[in-house]
Order: sequence, then C-alpha cells, then structure tokens
Amino acid sequence: MNLLLISNSTNAGEEYLKYPIAEIAKTLEGVSEVVFIPYAAVTFSYDEYERKVQQRFNEIGVKVNSIHRALNKRNFLRHAQAIVIGGGNTFALLKKMQEEDLLDTIFRRVKGGTPYIGWSAGSNVTCPTICTTNDMPIVQPASFRAIGLVPFQINPHYLDANPEGHAGETREQRILEYIEANRSRYVVGLREGCMLRINDNGIELIGSRPMRIFKKGMEIFEVQPGDNIEFLIKRTR
Repeated sequence: MNLLLISNSTNAGEEYLKYPIAEIAKTLEGVSEVVFIPYAAVTFSYDEYERKVQQRFNEIGVKVNSIHRALNKRNFLRHAQAIVIGGGNTFALLKKMQEEDLLDTIFRRVKGGTPYIGWSAGSNVTCPTICTTNDMPIVQPASFRAIGLVPFQINPHYLDANPEGHAGETREQRILEYIEANRSRYVVGLREGCMLRINDNGIELIGSRPMRIFKKGMEIFEVQPGDNIEFLIKRTR
C-alpha cells in the first residue's frame, strides 16, 4: 500500500493544505489526476470543496476530480490513479460512502497499490471503525465500520490540553474509555502538523511532534518521528 494519513489540513496561521503538500507530492509521484471524495463537507458544497483542494494541488500539477460528479461512482474509483478523501464530519462521510457502496472498492484498490491520501476524517475512515473520531454524530451511518486499511485506530487533532474551567472529559479520558471496551486495539493520538506514511517500507511518523500510543494493559507512551512503530501494522504485513 501507499498511504499518507494526515492529522489536520491546516496549521494555525497557515494556508489550507500548505504544510503537508510536499508529502502529498511524494505520495502522488507519477500521478496526474486523483479521485477526490468530498463527502465530509457539511457547511459548504462538494463543488466548493473540490475547488479548494484543486487550488493547492495546482502547485504539484495534479488534477482533482470529485466523485460526486460521476454517474457510476464505483467504476470511477476502479479507474482512479489515486484516491484522496478530505476532512470534515466523519459521520457524514461514512454514511455517504456506505450509501454509495464505496468502502470495499476503495479497500481493494488501495490494497492493490493505488495511492491513498486522507486528512482528519479522511484518515479516520482508513481505520477499522470511526469510533475514535472527535466529530459529533450529526447523521447516523449504517454502522461504524470503516474501510479497514490499517489495523489501528487514529484520533486526529489529538490534544493534550484541558482548557481552564472545563470540567468535562479530556481527549485522553475518552480514548481510555475506547480501549477499555476494545482491548485488542491500538489507538494513536496524532497531533496536528503530523502524518503517517505507510508503504512497502513500513510505517513512519512525519512531523515535529510525538505521537501518543494507547492500548489496554499498557502504559500510555509516546513515539517520536524516526522511532520504529512497526508494531502498529505487523499483523497485516
């Protein structure tokens, strides 16, 4: 596989998709156009989302073709040079992909070597489920089962901070609840400005910040960019 899983699209004070564009270009080497899935967009249109991504992808000479324009969407995916799924609301994204029966087609294409890039919700849906998303369930998908390209769960936009005066659960507490109920699953807290590359060479954390690792029966620990994190994918290799 050739996956680039990005925590967030935009760092504070930066332009949209600016910080990961060099890594996106590496992933799309030799690719002239991509199939884009915009279904995580809720407060703006799929057309707007396509244009927004195209503006950044113009810098690397890649054409963005949104799947919402295609009549036969699964066939559109079968001929994709690469697949890109943008962020937004993970529940809306998964519901629409389930309704259009896209999950298995994406799984087969990416397992067969088609490059895949996702950010935020687009990273969430590569996991076994979307149960570690941060998003509000504004719609109800048929199930929480996602594409299942990786055997671990991602919590994008992972935050350590607990705002002053906030008496609710922290992100860490929510993930601890998840691993209590899902004891065999690793969860990675992927901080903003960071991404995971997964290919034939293994798995790599890219960015300037560590990633937090959760699993039932283990002390929470952190890994740095450059550390060996093969344990996250060894069951699928």
